[in-house]
Amino acid sequence: MNVTKSLPTANALAGLSQFHITVLLVDDQAIIGEAVRQMLANEADITFHYCSDPTQAIRLANQIQPTVILQDLVMPNVDGLTLVKFYRANPATRDVPVIVLSTKEEPIIKAESFAVGANDYVVKLPDKIELIARIRYHSRGYINLLERNEAYARLEVSRQRMANELASAVKYVRSLLPSPITDKVRIDWRYVPCADLGGDTFGYHWLDDDHLAMYLLDVTGHGLDSALLSVSVMNVLRSRTLTNADPKVPGQVLGVLNDAFTMDAYGDKSFTIWYGVYNRSNSTLSWSGGGHPDALLFEPESSGRKAPIALESTGPMMGMMPWDEFKTCHCDIIPGARLYIYSDGCHEIQMPGGGGAIWPYQEFVDFLSNPSDSDSPLDTLLDHVRNLRGTDQLDDDFSIVELRF
Repeated sequence: MNVTKSLPTANALAGLSQFHITVLLVDDQAIIGEAVRQMLANEADITFHYCSDPTQAIRLANQIQPTVILQDLVMPNVDGLTLVKFYRANPATRDVPVIVLSTKEEPIIKAESFAVGANDYVVKLPDKIELIARIRYHSRGYINLLERNEAYARLEVSRQRMANELASAVKYVRSLLPSPITDKVRIDWRYVPCADLGGDTFGYHWLDDDHLAMYLLDVTGHGLDSALLSVSVMNVLRSRTLTNADPKVPGQVLGVLNDAFTMDAYGDKSFTIWYGVYNRSNSTLSWSGGGHPDALLFEPESSGRKAPIALESTGPMMGMMPWDEFKTCHCDIIPGARLYIYSDGCHEIQMPGGGGAIWPYQEFVDFLSNPSDSDSPLDTLLDHVRNLRGTDQLDDDFSIVELRF
């Protein structure tokens, strides 16, 4: 007896709150088919299908998608154990539970059945209560597998969609970053976003013929919302639309940013920033920082100073709290000096192997102190960080800007 009703496909399972058990009996004896049908007749949640021709078993199984197959062993044309092998080789039935029905209680036959892929072995005909219990047990396990696979498939679709969105966001952020320059001041940078895309952005531009503004900021968290806030701040700085702030006075710039981008207004997001202005005519640098890693100024060897000068961030993170005044600091710039502005993703590197070990900050400073024979240490630094991490994919955005005066 063939029933036309069948189990929904795996793709349809996610939308159902309850799943229907579907049984396929493959047995050449019609009397067995009728006996099993009567056993299951009063079970409202079980749909029964009977196949008397073993050569049609695979075709029917592909059509009805059973949650369990009851397979007779001794049949004409096709041996039952051979059919079990076919089920396991067929993609549509590879994971469907198979209960072998046999007239014999023989250990050797049981062993052969399990060896070719059967899930259970029953001497026919079993008691009705036992058969129904076995059908429900194996069907429940298979339906759970379908549900899990469907959840994984949805998760993979979501992951791929997010990956595509993040890739587009990375491309957009990269498009906003300025090109390296070699005129007046040599500026180079490296930007490598993490897998989840952090909130790093940076920029530099000439305010006039003498004043070069430079900045790097890092929004808390990862993802599109962090990147969006970071780009918004960058656009404000680039467009010079800050009111009540002289862009040549870093402390004023940070004060206005702190008031404009409060956590309450931007999804509890805050950010760190280092903002500086280089005056080319008198070779001085003014800067202010809010919660950001200190910029590092390396003077040329002729100065006699080997250790870098830490240009500290003395203010709090942007948007966290009202702040009366962000301090503007000043220093002289000697020709040949190097300045590095960076995010914490350049030095807070989790070492592989567990244990929570972090690359010591002083080793990061020492690495920049000895830029090797390379014209720029940025690629060398990035390669070193990846080697430390043990992978090209970093845990946080890697952003660093190098200025050579």
